[in-house]
Amino acid sequence: MIVRDARAQYFEDNNFGLDGGYGDKWVKLKLGPIPLVIPNTASRKVAVRYHDLHHIVTGYRTDWVGEFEISAWEIGSGCKDMLAAWVLNWGGMMGGIYLCPRRCLQAYVRGCNTQNLYGHELDPLLEETVGDLRERMGTHAEVPEPSVGERLGWLAWSAIPQLVLFGVLGGGLFWFFSS
Repeated sequence: MIVRDARAQYFEDNNFGLDGGYGDKWVKLKLGPIPLVIPNTASRKVAVRYHDLHHIVTGYRTDWVGEFEISAWEIGSGCKDMLAAWVLNWGGMMGGIYLCPRRCLQAYVRGCNTQNLYGHELDPLLEETVGDLRERMGTHAEVPEPSVGERLGWLAWSAIPQLVLFGVLGGGLFWFFSS
């Protein structure tokens, strides 16, 4: 199957609409019973086009665990100059650290040992077969045991979103109680 057709099937399977929601002004998510709406910024729209293809070539689902895994995989494989991808993936990793840490560590290690699509021209990728793209990226291979460097990298990347979260919470609490 070519990637363009696999992406259309992915959109249909996940009820994302014909264009995957790329044209929407807002993205609606649910954290359990809590609805969360974020702006669908121009930088997010660019990054999510690759992110969706990453779901196809890695096989990670679009449920919360799958999103946590793909966040760790994208961090491990590097988001290049896609700031929106870095920020969203750090948030996903933070959830994964608490809810499925082993699966996210494995996804991170897989990312360290494979390539992603960020930085590539999108249209030619859509004409490749899914199998060829998986082979070229290395996502078809078994995930190796984490090296010491990969474990240290995981710890470092895991600390970033937590430091940001606790910094924001701490700053907010300080402001609240000092006002």
